[in-house]
Amino acid sequence: MTTEASKTPSPTPLLIAPITVRWRDLDTYNHVNNSNYLTYLEEARLQWLLTIPGKWYTPESAPVMAASQLNYRLPIEWPAEIDVELFCERVGTSSMTIGHRMVAHDDATRIHCDGNVTVVWVNPKTGRPVPLPDTVREAITQPA
Repeated sequence: MTTEASKTPSPTPLLIAPITVRWRDLDTYNHVNNSNYLTYLEEARLQWLLTIPGKWYTPESAPVMAASQLNYRLPIEWPAEIDVELFCERVGTSSMTIGHRMVAHDDATRIHCDGNVTVVWVNPKTGRPVPLPDTVREAITQPA
C-alpha cells in the first residue's frame, strides 16, 4: 500500500548543479550569508525542473516551497565553486521532498550544508494542492 508519506529514495542524484559563489553572497565574516543557501537550492531545483520533458507547471498547477530544513556544516568562503546535489527523499500525492547536499566542487567530502525541502504543487488561483504532475513523477522514478 502506498501512502503520501511513503519513501522513494533515489539511488542517484536527480541533478548536480554547479554554483559559483559571488562576492555579494558574503557576510562581513567572508562567509556566504545563510539566506543565500536557499537561493542556491532554488537555482538547483529550477535547473532540475528544466530538465524534465513536458510541463511541470501550468496555469492550474505550480510548485511552491512548503518547508525547508538546512543543516549548516562548514562555512562557504569566497572564492568558491560548490555543487548542489538534489535527491528525491519522498513522493506524495501533491508534494515531494527533495534532499540536498552542498559540497565543495573539488571535494564532495567537504559538505557545507545538507537537509531537504518539501515542494507542493498547488492551483495558483485557489492555493489548494493539486496532484503532482505526471512528468515530475516520471522524472523522479527515472532520474537522468
